Amino acid sequence: MGKYCFGVDVGGTTVKLGLFNTNGDLMEKWEIPTVTEDDGKAILPDCAKSILKKMNEREMDRTEVVGVGIGAPGPIDSEGTLYGAVNLGWGTMSLKKELQTLLNMPVEAGNDANVAALGEAWQGGAKGYEDVVVVTLGTGVGGGIIINGKMVAGATGAAGEIGHMHVNDDETEPCNCGNCGCLEEYVSATGIVRMAKRKLAEDDRPSLMRKDDLSAKDVWDAVKAGDTVAIEVAEDFGWYLGKAMALVANVSNPEIFVIGGGVSKAGNVLLDYIQKYFQKYAFKGCRGALFTLATLGNDAGIYGAARLVLK
Repeated sequence: MGKYCFGVDVGGTTVKLGLFNTNGDLMEKWEIPTVTEDDGKAILPDCAKSILKKMNEREMDRTEVVGVGIGAPGPIDSEGTLYGAVNLGWGTMSLKKELQTLLNMPVEAGNDANVAALGEAWQGGAKGYEDVVVVTLGTGVGGGIIINGKMVAGATGAAGEIGHMHVNDDETEPCNCGNCGCLEEYVSATGIVRMAKRKLAEDDRPSLMRKDDLSAKDVWDAVKAGDTVAIEVAEDFGWYLGKAMALVANVSNPEIFVIGGGVSKAGNVLLDYIQKYFQKYAFKGCRGALFTLATLGNDAGIYGAARLVLK
């Protein structure tokens, strides 16, 4: 049995890599640029080179490495097949087989949001729990569902796409996915700003949010300062996300929800608004679910990727 494993998290601008021991301790982490030119042909070879270089530096033998886990933005099924990653230029390919060939080591692959969820469940906000739902509130909204300690990928790797749950029939502006009224349009960083601007446009009350370059952080800072209009935006945010989490709970019955991503930096104030509506809409048997904030930040992806090869 090897002593180490690597976790790789492929993002649009950088690839994060981590070296772990098999107990899940992060020994070292580093980044390399994501070269998306030429349909992202260099990305996997660059990852392989970086891992082999690190092994060389540390005088590690292949027998000491259990394997390499990789998370990437796009649907990836349980066999490690990726069904396209638009922002990387990748089409359908076996991520697992391609990296395995380059490294001559065992490889496991998963969708980046699902993998980050696995990381939070393993060593982060949900450590010690087996049934976990992670929601990532960033520029978009990602999600991951962990049942019995295992990541749920679904038939085509699209399980856990919580951000694209339909929550508003009256929405006319399309989401990035092409549909209208997705959860992402209201609870992502851009969605929160959009809701705030809509409210400010139809209301002439004074507000701390009346400023150029309004950000999601500004909205939550205004909520904490007791701004009435901002509090109404927070209520709307809580209604959308709390209700959506209730629907997710009715299907997956998690022990705990972990809220991560840039928006979660606002802290516990977020959870109060979400839980209020979650309790209102969830089925009685699911209402005991706990809510917590993610703790691994940008490292969740490398932790989860490493976990893929240790399962």
